[in-house]
Amino acid sequence: MQIIQFLHAQLAAAEAQELSTGLAMVYSAPAPGKESANEDAAALVSVEPDSTVLIVADGVGGQQAGDEAAHIAIDSIIGAIRENQENQSLRDSILDGIERANRRILAMGKGSATTVVVAEIQRRQLRTYYVGDSLILVTGQRGRLKFQNTSHSPVGYALESGFIDEEEAIHHEERNLVSNVIGTAEMSIEIGPVMTISPRDTLVLASDSLPDNLYVEEIVENVRTGKLEQVAARLTGIVDQRMRNPEPGLPGHSDDFTFILYRPVPG
Repeated sequence: MQIIQFLHAQLAAAEAQELSTGLAMVYSAPAPGKESANEDAAALVSVEPDSTVLIVADGVGGQQAGDEAAHIAIDSIIGAIRENQENQSLRDSILDGIERANRRILAMGKGSATTVVVAEIQRRQLRTYYVGDSLILVTGQRGRLKFQNTSHSPVGYALESGFIDEEEAIHHEERNLVSNVIGTAEMSIEIGPVMTISPRDTLVLASDSLPDNLYVEEIVENVRTGKLEQVAARLTGIVDQRMRNPEPGLPGHSDDFTFILYRPVPG
């Protein structure tokens, strides 16, 4: 089992990682000008020749030890996969790992919390898991949005229900209020549908800094075509610009920023 982790990362540019199932680009860095540690974390796990698990955890800001909570989420999921790969499915291991993380963070007694998004890829089959308001998105080359998770937040639910539109949601004063996190007794895990991902599809896992700084249609337009290295450079450039120099009428929120972009191998 191959494991690549990004903890307290301060990357100047996205890094390419060739996996048995496809190509990933990973970026993680603290908010511009931030002196404290990056509270995001990410990991890529190659379990078998045809199985990959991608993880992004976003430690909740304003809480104690948000970075530690994110690291625990990563460590717990990887630990459950490693220990159980001979005895249970990846699905069960991922769910077990998230539950372990919740117990461990609660046992710390610090009030720490984290969100997490996980993608399980077996050959061309994709299943997602998530807790919180981090982003999972799948788009085709022509820009068709094939999947997007619903943020576990009052604003996210209002957007999903049609009570507000994306423009109102992205500028809402309670946008970053999260209603479901790892580190609470009420934590719940949402499981996405099993779907087939084609070689021309792009999978995005990201901390909430991406949807806080780009509209969904902007994310889709910027990731749907071009080499994955170019896509990663575009995203980091636009988000950095909006974090540093917010413009009236455009999204702009400074925060730690992490993403994994993934495309499966052709054939």
